[in-house]
Amino acid sequence: MSQLTRRLLSLAVAAACTGPALAADSDDSVTIYSSLQPGAVAPELYRPVAGQTWYGPVPGYAIVRHERSYDIQRGLNPLRVTDVAALIDPTTVTFTSLTEPRTAVVEQSFQFDLVSQAKLLQRFLGERIVIEQIVGDELQLVEGRLIGAGDGLTLQLDDGSVQAMRAYGNIRFPELPGGLITKPTLEWLLDSPRAGAQDTRIAYETQGMTWWADYNLTLDESDGCSLDLSPWVSVINRSGAGFSNARLKLIAGDVNRAEMPRPQREVMMRMAEDSVAAAPPAFEEKAFFEYHLYTLQRRTDLPDNSTKQIQLFNTARDIACEKELVFNPTMHWGYHGGYTLDQNYGAFGKGQVDVYLSFENKEDEGLGVPLPAGRIRVNQVDPADGSLEFIGEDTLDHTPRNETVRIEMGEAFDVVGERKQTDFQVDSRGHHLWETFEIRLRNQKKTSTKVIVLENLYRAANWEIEDNSHRFTKENSNRIRFEVEIPSEKEAVITYKVHYTW
Repeated sequence: MSQLTRRLLSLAVAAACTGPALAADSDDSVTIYSSLQPGAVAPELYRPVAGQTWYGPVPGYAIVRHERSYDIQRGLNPLRVTDVAALIDPTTVTFTSLTEPRTAVVEQSFQFDLVSQAKLLQRFLGERIVIEQIVGDELQLVEGRLIGAGDGLTLQLDDGSVQAMRAYGNIRFPELPGGLITKPTLEWLLDSPRAGAQDTRIAYETQGMTWWADYNLTLDESDGCSLDLSPWVSVINRSGAGFSNARLKLIAGDVNRAEMPRPQREVMMRMAEDSVAAAPPAFEEKAFFEYHLYTLQRRTDLPDNSTKQIQLFNTARDIACEKELVFNPTMHWGYHGGYTLDQNYGAFGKGQVDVYLSFENKEDEGLGVPLPAGRIRVNQVDPADGSLEFIGEDTLDHTPRNETVRIEMGEAFDVVGERKQTDFQVDSRGHHLWETFEIRLRNQKKTSTKVIVLENLYRAANWEIEDNSHRFTKENSNRIRFEVEIPSEKEAVITYKVHYTW
């Protein structure tokens, strides 16, 4: 056995018997911000397909804080920390000694030149390496000087001959060359007035983390309209580091960011320093600046390359709700200023009748809490077998307490609507225009149903309804609303005449 081979074996044994030195009494805290559009979660983000990789950036970021104790020497000495996220923004890193405020940071750097086979081969060009090859049932070692590492390996052997190897097994390198590291590393040059253990706080921003809310609703129409709401949050960690027994906080709100992210360090530290009280496993919500902060009332693990679901708060049951069928054939035609005399503009309309569910986010309904933006999915029990069947989903924007939540469910199957212009008169000299419409609604259901009809008045700013078959209400400056009850398998006809002036 050659001297190089013996050295390689001794290094391998030493590496197997040692591991990275971790600081004792580690205390991690993670505050996660999301830039996801509500409901716009690509499945590949949290459930990668086997053999595929998520290449897009994770839409969010986090502020991470580590509180640990390290032995620090007196005077100038380095401190290296390896168990940090790989996607750090190095300009946001802060280091503080909690027990010795006079310890100063002279330099700090983030080392991310991670070891790989390609980098090792480039570093060892001209140096001796050992190649493992299986010949028959035997392991053979080929030792020589590496002179090429392009399409295969080229070695110069001890007898001066050159051997090109396209197929080979393992490669043994004598050592890890300087400058290459196995993990992303934060490094500081510290100037300490004393030697000994010091409690430290390290904080930084990292990409690769995000969160979103999912709301699961179960609708019950057996006696009116009621629903159960179960809110969950999903947390993605693809930052390159895992966090064990960490304190978790989630920020809900649209936090403005500069084009080149430079978070204020004081703000970052204040967010990290909020204490977490012992409480049941649920999130505590509170106002934070003009946003809302959700703090998990227990610690949790956030492994790297993982997705975790945590219940946001306990299921709210028997929330009173209302189902609405809405016919809105003029939704694409609105008033844009001036006046419109084209008779064919908006003359006909045939469209679906949309279905909505709505409920109040109030305390007396079992809610009354700020709801972060997310996806809201609705299921209903099939009484035939008790199974839950999916009936629609929508996105929920950030919703304060005491506001109405309105969910677009889809299109009604058995209710249809038609709209047509039946009369049109213009007096361009006198600045008058009269227009008459007929709206037909057909209900093919076995029960009667109420339909809401929304009509945009889009020809001019000044208008007056002169003749109408059904009572209406004015929703805003250019929209009116009809409500009509349609018996089973019957048709309802709404007519109205509008007079515009300008």
